[in-house]
Amino acid sequence: MSPGAGDLVSGTVVLDIGKTNAKLTLIDAAGKTLAEARTPNTVRRDEPYPHHDTERLWGWMLGQLRELSTLARIRAIVPVTHGATAALIDGAGLVLPVPDYEHVPGDAVDAARYDTLRPPFDESGSPRLPAGLNLGRQLDWLQARFPEEFARTRHVLMYPQYWAWRLCGVAASEVTSLGCHTDLWRPRVGRWSSLVERLGWEKLFPPRRDAWSRLGKLRPELAADTGLPGDCEIVCGIHDSNASLLRHLLTLQQSGPCTVLSTGTWVIAAALGSATRPLVEAHDMLANCDVFGDAVPCIRFMGGREFGAIAGAQPASFGLDELQRLIAQRTLALPCFAETGGPFAGQPGRVTGPAPQTPAEQAALATLYVVLMADHCLAALGTTGRVVVEGAFTANRWFGPLLAGLAEGRDVTVSDDSSGTTCGAWLLDAWGSAPEAAAAPVAALNLPGWRAYREAWRTEAGTT
Repeated sequence: MSPGAGDLVSGTVVLDIGKTNAKLTLIDAAGKTLAEARTPNTVRRDEPYPHHDTERLWGWMLGQLRELSTLARIRAIVPVTHGATAALIDGAGLVLPVPDYEHVPGDAVDAARYDTLRPPFDESGSPRLPAGLNLGRQLDWLQARFPEEFARTRHVLMYPQYWAWRLCGVAASEVTSLGCHTDLWRPRVGRWSSLVERLGWEKLFPPRRDAWSRLGKLRPELAADTGLPGDCEIVCGIHDSNASLLRHLLTLQQSGPCTVLSTGTWVIAAALGSATRPLVEAHDMLANCDVFGDAVPCIRFMGGREFGAIAGAQPASFGLDELQRLIAQRTLALPCFAETGGPFAGQPGRVTGPAPQTPAEQAALATLYVVLMADHCLAALGTTGRVVVEGAFTANRWFGPLLAGLAEGRDVTVSDDSSGTTCGAWLLDAWGSAPEAAAAPVAALNLPGWRAYREAWRTEAGTT
């Protein structure tokens, strides 16, 4: 027998749409996960261009909400998504499909035209990125290629706020997505970039709201369909890497400078008061905006994608023997193994030295590679203080200890939550609550030859 409504605990649902997968998580009032469901975040390749299958995600989400409504009294939904993505809507819905940022918008002529429009790096903090990773390039191409549809656009919604709008009907903008290598924002002064002003796009963006703001209640027809309470509130939402940053940002005064490694399809190093070197546009370094609108120095690479390219679709288990053997024989995976972004963008990935002989060695080599890439990112930012690992790589037992082993005195903390985005989203709903204290640093693992292996990798990769 299912529990009655009066017996249900109170809960929050986090809708987390990453580049590879989407996830719904039900969390109780104490921050404990009660249930979780996942689905691939698929991209449709049909006309008019590669685009996110928003209708499939919508149907999946409603079905999962019906099930979750039997487990808890859901009082809030918080959307969290990847960046570089926006939806163009009119009064009824999408006027065009939501573009996939890995699609190249237009041809060389379009790219050259956009280069004359985009703001300089020192204004926007946005490096020039490939494909559609600069959201401004997507919007410029849509306006040029689909002028009638663009003219019908009432709002340009950043991706978390698109899902919030579908749930409650209130349109909003939010700074963490606006300030995520979009070319649309000036992070250091908190206003629109010269690109937005030049093209007259300001009127297309709805009023800005704080990420923790309650935008409104769930649409009545959705409450009736899913069984959720009619007073379920929709929170404005946040960019996923900034969600991972949030609990550390809130405890910064007590804990001191740190660098958060948000790991997943992308690995993003965000320096909270810990960067000492200037940003270099050519190395995929950028200034993101945190939840308060302050600029945060960052560098990133497509770590999850690259790990999979080296380890294979189903990474095998491995241990110290495989790691030590690869280090001893100087088997090096050199950047990069993804076509999109990163400090070594454009360099073809390769393996030198004796090739991995087993799936276990492939997975071990992939781990060594992403650790060395993360170490390179920390060095490029000139970071000081703790390093906190959030997200998917927390499940890799060797990642944190190997990273700590590369530098004397480097404290590396591995989150006990495999999804920092989920924790950050829950904190938005529980705004004002004190985050949990950070876990203790992991024990450093400095295998014989490990630091010499790092120096060989740096030389071969061309970083020295």
